[in-house]
Amino acid sequence: MATGKLKTWLKGQRPKMPTREEMVRNKYLAPIAHRFGHSELWRFTRRSVPRGVALGLFAGFIIPLGQIFLAAFLALPLRANVPVAALITFVTNPFTLPFWLVIANKVGRFMLKLDAAAGGTATAEISSGRWSDFGWFQVLEGVGATAFGFVVLSIVSAALGYFLSGVLWRFLVARKWTRRPGRTKVLKPAE
Repeated sequence: MATGKLKTWLKGQRPKMPTREEMVRNKYLAPIAHRFGHSELWRFTRRSVPRGVALGLFAGFIIPLGQIFLAAFLALPLRANVPVAALITFVTNPFTLPFWLVIANKVGRFMLKLDAAAGGTATAEISSGRWSDFGWFQVLEGVGATAFGFVVLSIVSAALGYFLSGVLWRFLVARKWTRRPGRTKVLKPAE
């Protein structure tokens, strides 16, 4: 069963993950340590987990470096689950970054309607050959499309992540409640 393997793996990772108390004692977090100490930021509730998922996805796509810190700091005022927000940012890691770069470029080009058939004076000037020494135009066009694609991915994935994690949370809680012994309700007709 996958859930049993996941629980076993998480128990093995527990000594490596910092606890709330360790984060409060961290000298680098001293100016804001009192904010990280609130217990509602570390509880797994039906409202804080979807917020953490949304913030983690948003931070993971919006900036390539330091996304864990961004997700953790955004979780403070929005009362999202800090560990979930930090963990979800790993959707963009050095191994998956080339994949996401291609996807962001395609999304950006689609949203901005950039293709070889796109007309305009700038495209005509670049293709005329007079600007061949300045090949930066093509590079900047690709970088701009990729950056815009990452903005779109961050917003869309955060919204989808919030919605899907909320639905999954409700499904898992409902399944847990139905599996509890002695929880079958017998409804009596109203008299």
